[in-house]
Amino acid sequence: MVKILIGIAIGIIAGVIAGYFIGVAHRKRVAESAIGSAEKEANKIISEAMTNAEAKKKEAILEAKDEIHKQRTETEKELRERRSEVQRLERRLNQKEENLDKKTDNLEKKEEILEGKLKDADAKMEELERLKSAEMANLERISGYSQEQAKAYILSRLEDKLDHEKALKIQEFTQRTREESDALATEIIATAIQRCAADHSAETTVSTVALPNDDMKGRIIGREGRNVRTFEMITGVNLIIDDTPEAITVSSFDPVRREVARLTLEKLIQDGRIHPARIEELFEKSKREVEQTIKQTGEKAVIKAGVNNVNHEIVKLLGKLKYRTSYGQNVLNHSLEVSYIAGLMATELGTDVKSAKRAGLLHDIGKALDHEMEGTHVALGVEFAKRYKENDIILNAIEAHHGAVEPKSITAILVQAADAISAARPGARREDLQNYIKRLQALEEVTTGFEGVDKAYAIQAGREVRIIVNPEKISDDRMVILAKEIAEKIETTMDYPGEIKVNLIRETRAQGVAK
Repeated sequence: MVKILIGIAIGIIAGVIAGYFIGVAHRKRVAESAIGSAEKEANKIISEAMTNAEAKKKEAILEAKDEIHKQRTETEKELRERRSEVQRLERRLNQKEENLDKKTDNLEKKEEILEGKLKDADAKMEELERLKSAEMANLERISGYSQEQAKAYILSRLEDKLDHEKALKIQEFTQRTREESDALATEIIATAIQRCAADHSAETTVSTVALPNDDMKGRIIGREGRNVRTFEMITGVNLIIDDTPEAITVSSFDPVRREVARLTLEKLIQDGRIHPARIEELFEKSKREVEQTIKQTGEKAVIKAGVNNVNHEIVKLLGKLKYRTSYGQNVLNHSLEVSYIAGLMATELGTDVKSAKRAGLLHDIGKALDHEMEGTHVALGVEFAKRYKENDIILNAIEAHHGAVEPKSITAILVQAADAISAARPGARREDLQNYIKRLQALEEVTTGFEGVDKAYAIQAGREVRIIVNPEKISDDRMVILAKEIAEKIETTMDYPGEIKVNLIRETRAQGVAK
């Protein structure tokens, strides 16, 4: 500030001098007279400027001193606070160090104690091992068993105990399951069977036609066999003319064709005029009668089953089932029976009765086609039902009734159950002797494949198998487990109607001789 004032003063002086020199010519006199006053004024200004500059200087110095004092005070305060915090932290650190030293001392003491205890424990373990060895030696001496022998003995006792526990559990769960499920299942099935009474015809692949006398055989054969050849060519069946008195056998694998041939032959015998033209005429007439019978039979079956809106082609197939048998069981009667049983069970269970009846009636529809087309009766039945717009539930029931696919509805499961009930009912079906023997042999082979089984006998037409086990290998508790294992093996490896009872027999005999 002082420098500024000085600069101003110098500038003024310079201006005055400059003015003086400029106006020296015409103001020389005036200047000379004013020089004195100007010098005085200049000195006055310079003096004031110096005074102000000195005052400003002092003021600035005071302000700077005040600022320095203020900053020094704040700095000292902050230093005091930091010094106090450092002292506090030092005190805490010293306390932690003291605590750590105490803990270290305690740990060292505990380690010493622990080492002592470990030494005592090692000594006791050595003593225990010595006592154990001595005890084991005493036990081996007293029992007469080595350690390995004793271990094997204990394990065998443990296995026997586990077998006993398993047998008890199996019996407990089996009994509980039976008590809970048998009541409802028995009631439903018994009610269904009780309310369903169906007769089964025992038709085969041959039909016998009675003759009024043996002379009729010659007339049927005709001159040089002309009549019999014409008959077989037109009807597609075989005539068996043998020594059977007053009878001719009509043989054909197609039951409808065999029925047409039988009616034709009966009409020829009644008419008495047997020649190729008459054979053809009566064949056409018999064919029309059988077709009409098939249609009427199918319509009656639909009415009996209580099924509505069935395509007329499916009705014809149902009528054909009248002439189709399976193991001696009439397929149409079987289908009606399955429909009845499935409907009754659906009623008891509160499910869709109409679908159950419809699926039961149509489940074997493919058997009317398997003489004419290639494929299983299941595949043919599904294809035919699909062609005539049966719904997916019915299609699945037809396809699943022999387990070819998984059932997707309760209806399919009911049809499976009803089909098994109808087929397994005593007297419903017949098996040929060869298949019957094979099934019994397969049953015996399955059961004799288990360890400990000596002999097995299939009895009651394969509905029961009695198994004699080796008493030295199979205990009483093990018998329960073995019976369950054999039953599971039969379920997974064999196909059979109904159920098979597995009976195990274990006999121990002791003999003595008195002398």
